[in-house]
Amino acid sequence: MDNYATFKDLEDTSVFITGGGSGIGASITEGFLSQGAKVAFVQRSNCDKFLDQVSSKYKHKPLFIKCDITNTNDLKAAISESSRINGGINVLINNAANDTRHTLKNMTPEEWDEVININLKPHFFTAQAVAPFMKSKGGGSIINLSSASYLMGNVGYPAYIASKAGITGLTRSLARELGEDGIRVNTLIPGWVLTDRQIKLWANDKDLASHLNKQCIKEHLIPNDLIDSTLFLASNASRMMTGQALVVDGGVVVTG
Repeated sequence: MDNYATFKDLEDTSVFITGGGSGIGASITEGFLSQGAKVAFVQRSNCDKFLDQVSSKYKHKPLFIKCDITNTNDLKAAISESSRINGGINVLINNAANDTRHTLKNMTPEEWDEVININLKPHFFTAQAVAPFMKSKGGGSIINLSSASYLMGNVGYPAYIASKAGITGLTRSLARELGEDGIRVNTLIPGWVLTDRQIKLWANDKDLASHLNKQCIKEHLIPNDLIDSTLFLASNASRMMTGQALVVDGGVVVTG
């Protein structure tokens, strides 16, 4: 992994990432590995190909723990295992999400719960689990990935939009609650990132062209475009940044 910023303070730090073996998560995992960090990540699917690619490439081999993040007890156990092996936790990245399309008319209560259980609930309980580890180290950084789709008011997945909006509120509250312990909490808001899943399911020529027209920078985002911004929020370079939302979308939405 070349041509990315180097944050020397991230070397040998312990990082925990949800959904860290595919899509944006895999890029973030490799980004931290490239800094010399000790990375543990969870997801419910196997990621043997990705592990083969990165396990012998960097200073530390990543720790993969298979886990369904909707099972809070299993998720907390994975965090404890990561802390035991990697020596605490300095950085938490809440990345895992599911943006399956759905409608207001046809959505069931069970489907609503499933969306929240994937896209919002884990962000709360991972923070709850890592806070004591970070406090014992004198601080840490929690980064919650949201989505610019809620800022745009996109249609076609209202429960997903609601969950992603909720992440911003949760971030602000946790930043206030955990700040006295030196723990920073920020939201990273990606635009439309062309992961393999997006390309396979939703990235048709018409919608791609329409979205690119909305961007100030006329280039589609790829997963690696989220690496530097994530590393920045994790490092001491952003040590006085907390409770904030950083948008990386090529200039579609405007904050402030």
